[in-house]
Order: sequence, then structure tokens, then C-alpha cells
Amino acid sequence: MNLFDWRRISVDETASIKQALTVLDKEALQIVLVVNQSGILMGTLTDGDVRRALLRGVGLDDCVLLAMNAMPTVGLQSQSETAWKRKILEKSIRHLPIVDAEQHVIGLFYDKKEVQKRLNPVVLMLGGLGTRLRPLTESVPKPMLRVGDRPILETIVTHIAEQGFVNFYFCINYLGEQIRSYFGDGSQWGVNIEYIEEDERMGTAGALSLLPEVPELPFIVMNGDLLTKVNLSALLDFHTEHHNIATACVREYAQQVPYGVVEIDGARVTQLVEKPVYRYFVNAGIYALSPQAMDKVPEQAFYDMPTLIDEVLAEKGPVGGFPITEYWMDIGQMPDFEQAQADYEVHFQKRVTSNNEQA
Repeated sequence: MNLFDWRRISVDETASIKQALTVLDKEALQIVLVVNQSGILMGTLTDGDVRRALLRGVGLDDCVLLAMNAMPTVGLQSQSETAWKRKILEKSIRHLPIVDAEQHVIGLFYDKKEVQKRLNPVVLMLGGLGTRLRPLTESVPKPMLRVGDRPILETIVTHIAEQGFVNFYFCINYLGEQIRSYFGDGSQWGVNIEYIEEDERMGTAGALSLLPEVPELPFIVMNGDLLTKVNLSALLDFHTEHHNIATACVREYAQQVPYGVVEIDGARVTQLVEKPVYRYFVNAGIYALSPQAMDKVPEQAFYDMPTLIDEVLAEKGPVGGFPITEYWMDIGQMPDFEQAQADYEVHFQKRVTSNNEQA
């Protein structure tokens, strides 16, 4: 029987969540096995587990034990493959760690489901001037700068299309004809692309007023200078499950104060914390919106996504925060562009997996 090599998707129980995420991203099986030094299964970790931990206040530098599922469903080495498949079906799961009688990990059995087609539109905002990347953007729009062996935008479209999304709107302005000429109608990537032309800059949400019709389904809005492996299907599922009008993707950002921080109450010191680390969630430039969010967008005017979210919040509408655990890079400045070049081969080059490593 064929099982995936568990060593490639495992981390020691002392590893940090950040270290586990590196394995999660590298192998792209959407699961990490947490084991002790004897190879005994301690738990499993998925991106959903990490998201829930972050929302509880756990940090990426904390131990993986704080985020993992400590009671995963497993299959036994002594059982047949048919029994494993039945357990996957009964539990509605994709991955089944296989263990022996002493709970030592033997391998991973998983269900290779076909990607389901998603009709939810994806709106990519591509009209920025890219001034912070000049002179590179003097004659090339930022989304068309090459990272690795292809333009940034092609990597974005390819990754989203692989998740089953087929309907794209490209909002173009500065040097937009280069984008139109390269991508055409999208058929080369198996998708349909419609172009929204901005006569002037309209912000990160203003171009939504130019869509030919209000989407009937929840839809994605994303900045076109983001190199990321975010799971947009998971984002939409999260958005729908929480009945949000808007959901913003967020990233954890940690900042260490290089001094001892003194807390004072009146004239007395109540606490002294040496070089504390403060953690925040920052906006990642990716959003899921319900159709009613379009009621906020003014006709053909400059309008930013944070303004839309502020207006929904002012009316006490439900707005969600979806922590991104996958690779993410905002290519806004030259150091970001250079880092993306170094990261590309690790995160976006296809890795060939031999047949004897798959179920």
C-alpha cells in the first residue's frame, strides 16, 4: 500500500508554530504531523488550527503544542486501505495519519479530491503607479514585474485558478494595456477575464462601482502586488460561516521594544518588562465581500477598502478578520521585491512527487 512519507510533513513537539508553517507551506498537503523524539504522534496541525490559535492570542513563535489538534482521527497499520477510506468518508476529513499499535507514525493516507469549480468572482486591483519601485515601474506596471520566471500577476492568477476560481475582473489603469495584451481573455489559464478600465485612480475599492453588475455571490477583492499562497476557498468559507458583510485577511506583526518597559500608576512603578514583544494584526490587502457591501461603494469616485469597512462597522455590520498563515509578501518597495525573488523558488516552483510517496 502507498503512503506519503510522514517525515517530510512532521515537526518535533518542541517546534514553534512558525517552524510548522514552513513545513505546511513547503509540502502543500495542508497538514503537519507533530511527533515526539520517538516518532509517536502527539497531534496534527492545519492552517485552520493555526488561524484559530492566532485568534485566541497565541503567537507564531509559541510552541506548536498550543495550536495543534491533540486528538486527531487516525488509522491503524493493521487495518486495510478500505477501512482507511471509510474512516475518511465518515469523518469528512482529507488526511489520515497511520500509526502502529504504540502510536508510532507509519505514514499519511489522504484523499486526493478534485478541485471544485468556484463561480465567486475575483477582483484584482491593478491600477497602482508603483512609484516606490521606480525606475522598474517607469515602463512596466508593477503587477507585470517578473519575480522568478514570470510576472507577479501570472503567479497570482495561476495560484487562484488552481483553487477552482474561474471568473476574474482586472481593474487596470497605469500601463494597463500591457496587462490586457499579456493575459487576453484568460483562456490560456483556463479562466475568464473581464477588464475594468479606470480613467483615473479610484482607490482600492472605488473601481467596484464599474463592475458590469453586482455579484450574486460573495466575491474576492485583492491587491495585484501581493505574492501569496492564501487559501481563498477557506477565506470564503470563513466569510460565509460567520455571515459577514466584509472579511479582511490579516497578518500577525510582531514588534520588540529594545528597552525595558516600565508601567507606572501615579508615582509608583507597577511592573517592569524587559524588551517586551507586542503582537498586532495588520491588513493583508485581501478581502471577501458579500453583495450588500456594494451598497457602500460610491459611483465613480475615489474610495478605499478601509473606508468601506469603517462604514460597515459604523452601522454595526459584521466584519471578520481572517488570519493568513500561508506565505504572503506585499511587493511595495525594493527590499520586498528582492526578498520575493529569493522566496519564489521555495514557495512557488512546482515540486515533483514520486508515485510511491502518494496514497
